[in-house]
Amino acid sequence: MPSAYTTLISVAQLQTLQAEGVPCMVFDCSCDLMQPAIGPAQYRESHITGAVYAHLDNNLSAKGDRAVTGAASGGRHPLPAREKFAEWLGSVGFTNGMQAVAYDRQGANYCGRLWWMLKWLGHDHVAVLDGGFQSWQAAEGATTAGEEAPRAGATFALKEPLVQLVSAETVLANLGAADQAILDARGAPRYKGEVEPIDPVAGHIPGALNRPFNLNIGTDGKFKDAATLRAEFTALLGQRDPAHVVHHCGSGVSAVPNILAMEIAGLGRTALFAGSWSEWCSDPSRPVAKG
Repeated sequence: MPSAYTTLISVAQLQTLQAEGVPCMVFDCSCDLMQPAIGPAQYRESHITGAVYAHLDNNLSAKGDRAVTGAASGGRHPLPAREKFAEWLGSVGFTNGMQAVAYDRQGANYCGRLWWMLKWLGHDHVAVLDGGFQSWQAAEGATTAGEEAPRAGATFALKEPLVQLVSAETVLANLGAADQAILDARGAPRYKGEVEPIDPVAGHIPGALNRPFNLNIGTDGKFKDAATLRAEFTALLGQRDPAHVVHHCGSGVSAVPNILAMEIAGLGRTALFAGSWSEWCSDPSRPVAKG
C-alpha cells in the first residue's frame, strides 16, 4: 500500500490520502467511561465526514460471560474474539487493503484501542490521528453531523497477530523476574492506591512502574516528539530492557497510548496485559501493592 501509516498520521497526511483516493477508513472512537452515552452523542454532533463510529463497549469489547462470548481477555473491557472483531470490521466495509485511521476527542485515550486491535488482527496499516478531532477542526477539515449511510459489507481476513497479548497468569508467573517490566498507565493516585473510583480494590501490581498515559501528549494536544518520548521512557525504565515491558491500566484501554508512544520513540512494539488492574484485582490471591 503506498503511503501507509502505522503509528501516527497528521491531519494534512490524512487529507492527502483522501484527495488521492487511497482506500482508507476513518474510525471515531470518542468515549467517556463514566458516561457511556457521551461518545455516541459527540459523534452525532460532529465527526470527520465518512467516519465510522467504533463503540468501546459494543464493538471494541466483549459483553457477557467470558466462557460464553469467547473473549480473549478478562477485565472490565475484555477483548472480543479475533473472529468477532473481524466480523464487525467486515460489516462496516473495512477490508485488508485499506488504511485505517483512528481518532477521539480525549487525548488519544480511546482510539489507541482500535489501533492495537487491528495490529492484533494482523493489520499493520492503522494509525492514530495526531491531535485527534480537535486538530481536524482546527484545520477546518470536512465534518458531518448525524449518522453516516450504512456501508456495503465486506470480508476482513484474519492474519497472524503483530502485537503480543499477555495474560494475568503470565504476569503473575513472571512477577519480580528480570525479563518482565510492568508499566501502569493509570493516574498516580490510583496507582498508589490512594483512590479507586472504578475497581473494587485499590493499589497496583507489585513492582509496576507508573507512566500515566497523558504524559505522552504535549501542550499542543499531539504526541510528544520521538526524542522526548524516548528520553522519558528510558529514564523511567532505568536498566530495564524495553523489550520486556508489559503495559496495563484499569481495563486495557488507556495502556495503549504508552505502547504507541514507545513505538514512536523507537523502543519497539511492547506487550499488553489487556485484562489489566480490573482483572488482576478480581482474584484475591494475587498480590497488591500500595504507595
